[in-house]
Amino acid sequence: MRLRIAQPALSRQISNLEQELGLKLFDRVGRRLVLTGEGEQLLGDCRGLLSCASAVVERAQLLRRGDTGTLKVAASPQFIEAAMSDFLHRYAQRFPSVQVKLIEAIAWSDTLGMLERGEIHVGQNLLGAVRPGDPRFASLALQVVELLAAYHAPLILGKSGAIEIARLAAYPLLVLDNSFVSRRNFNATCRLAGTEANIVFESRTPHTLLAMAERGHGVAVVPSAVRIDRYPLRIVRVTFRGKPLHEPWPVFWDKRRHMPSYATAFCAMLAEYVREVFPISRPSEPKT
Repeated sequence: MRLRIAQPALSRQISNLEQELGLKLFDRVGRRLVLTGEGEQLLGDCRGLLSCASAVVERAQLLRRGDTGTLKVAASPQFIEAAMSDFLHRYAQRFPSVQVKLIEAIAWSDTLGMLERGEIHVGQNLLGAVRPGDPRFASLALQVVELLAAYHAPLILGKSGAIEIARLAAYPLLVLDNSFVSRRNFNATCRLAGTEANIVFESRTPHTLLAMAERGHGVAVVPSAVRIDRYPLRIVRVTFRGKPLHEPWPVFWDKRRHMPSYATAFCAMLAEYVREVFPISRPSEPKT
């Protein structure tokens, strides 16, 4: 009665299951069926499987709500330090059941590969990393990142907190290597200005450049997303024909993949947070 199945049909199902498993599951005692020892063992396993099946259904219901899951994000070391490290607390308050897996990616080629292979949902880099009109990726602008020159006194660069790239090129420069979009943009602007930069040291780590500048080895050229305030350095904005060198800094995702609602919310919340805290570093106040 409880199973809503006739006795002959139930007997056939039990017999078929015993044949499939190669075990006797029940003994007939009078008019009753009693589990064998083997049947008792399997009963516990079956109850565990039913519990797991129930948990899967409940998990699917939670996932449909869009506030539970795993979010995989790739970002550069300087962006993780400047923004992500604090922002993750804000995101966790709104989405406590979403696990964010953060992956450090220095070069855009690393991020691109992870996006194409479906290993991450969101990747962060400069807008110039993706060709205009690339049909594979969508993006959301976070903030504009300027190019700054940081140097140690008594050197004096520029006026009113800025220096033209043609003048800057003559100084010994400490720059990021060519895996960085900002470096490639710097090179392109030097060519437009008809000048060749005096590069004395390259690194993949902005703070290495700042440490070298602190010790008087040259002028560090770094994005405004890098924290410079922990170094006793003066900062000026790099310009070309009087205009600051800057690049939009968005997050990207693969348009061909489904984005969970908590991933879409992550991008929107991150953009709002970055607008509040950027730029991380600004030109130094003029000395009085």
